[in-house]
Amino acid sequence: VQLQASGGGLVQAGGSLGLSCAASGNIVRINAMGWYRQAPGKERELVATVTSGGNTNYADSVKGRFTVSRDNAKNTVYLQMNSLKPEDTAVYYCHIETARPIGPGWLSTVYWGQGTQVTVSS
Repeated sequence: VQLQASGGGLVQAGGSLGLSCAASGNIVRINAMGWYRQAPGKERELVATVTSGGNTNYADSVKGRFTVSRDNAKNTVYLQMNSLKPEDTAVYYCHIETARPIGPGWLSTVYWGQGTQVTVSS
């Protein structure tokens, strides 16, 4: 399974950016999809996730500003970022959890994208 992320870049505070991440390969089912970020000197943190049923979860710091969505037909997850702040500056990583049948159950596997830089200037 490969993840190809696109989007990101440099934007002024208050601006908007969009990220997308497409998954390809031997995929039977994708459970959760989402985004994490890591700022310099900080640990990687959850930004937003969306389940196969469309339930979303956001970090408190981005609620009301960021929107996560997915296109199941395209195995793609999106992140629309509005009202960006300098503290949103980080490398953003897409994340998916796949599942495939194994015996009587399912085996889950997590994959990470390569990371894309988002820089917000003040």
